[in-house]
Amino acid sequence: MTDPGIDYAAVFQALPGMVAVLTPELVYADVNEEFVRMSGRTREQLVGRQLFDVFPDNPNDPAATGARNLEASLKRALESGERDAMALQRYDVESVERPGEWQERYWSPVNAPVFGPDGRVVLLVHRVEEVTELIRARGGPKGSRARVLEAELYTRARELQELNERLRQAHAREREVALALQEAMLPAPRRVGHHRAAVRYRPAVGALNVCGDWYDLVDLPGDRIAVAVGDVVGHGLRAACVMGLLRSALSAASLVADGPARALEVLGLYARSVEGAESTTAVEAYIDWDTHTLAYSSAGHPPPALLHTDGSVEFLDQATDPPLGARPEHVPRPQATTAFREGDTLVLYTDGLIERRREDIDTGLARLAASLVRHSGLALEALADALLLDLLPAGGATDDTALVIVRL
Repeated sequence: MTDPGIDYAAVFQALPGMVAVLTPELVYADVNEEFVRMSGRTREQLVGRQLFDVFPDNPNDPAATGARNLEASLKRALESGERDAMALQRYDVESVERPGEWQERYWSPVNAPVFGPDGRVVLLVHRVEEVTELIRARGGPKGSRARVLEAELYTRARELQELNERLRQAHAREREVALALQEAMLPAPRRVGHHRAAVRYRPAVGALNVCGDWYDLVDLPGDRIAVAVGDVVGHGLRAACVMGLLRSALSAASLVADGPARALEVLGLYARSVEGAESTTAVEAYIDWDTHTLAYSSAGHPPPALLHTDGSVEFLDQATDPPLGARPEHVPRPQATTAFREGDTLVLYTDGLIERRREDIDTGLARLAASLVRHSGLALEALADALLLDLLPAGGATDDTALVIVRL
């Protein structure tokens, strides 16, 4: 609970370590007194200026990597929404009293995101531990034990940075392969019978948080179709492979089952034999144009949204059950039915569309409903694009997103 009697601005200034607050553009928004003292810069030389304009790499050192490594860490914190601690860095600083002269400095930075009400990163806390005096022997001879330790620590830090870079490249390659596999296994956009649907898949921002989501549309006998979305726990190649197996299994089950609940029961039984399929969520709806009814069932998945022609939005949440494999024994899944009118719009999606860190899911559902009402007059393809533009963070989501929209 926030105590109104505490002057948090004064607390920030009195913090014993070097702390700065940066905007997403890496501009100094504020710095504490210790940051000013240890950096050798005034507040006027810091606040309002871009970090790397103030602290560029030493142009006289071709091997200097401090600025590049720091920028990569700050971007990771921005994109992942998670704290990023860096290895020990050598980051030389130009002398204020003697321009052109660079002072050898060693820093141990930690970068942490600050979230706004919408779940997006709005600021970065940049804490720096000045460790130069621990590494350098103040005034000591070059061959002293402290200088040997300095060289060893610096070498280990550079090796760790190189290892991190190789891991990043390996993750990037795996992401490319996983995305290619995902694209190959998801059905291409098409008409289902004589009915129109718009589909979208948007991968997450980051190296591996992709390829667990799927969508599917299946022609059924009569004037009916089945539409489904699902989300595999995990990411990368393994999630893409599990996704392909489950999507194909549900597609086949939908052709012979008497409703979505039974199709999800079959999928749940199958998922028990697939490593990595536990806790997968999925929702499926059978649309019947002869009776103008929707039958649906959910395995732990966010509820589909039904946009009515009168502008109201109904969330289909009356047949929700735990995710696949959550129960030790087989139990029949629930199924619910609702009526629709010609011109209504059914929207199925995965959680990347609505969920945000440190935000209740009801907030995301309300945001989806408001966007549907606001864009209710759009054609299907335009509506799909508008929803993604409204609901996904500007810098990209940290979870991938599948979206299916069917005009009823």
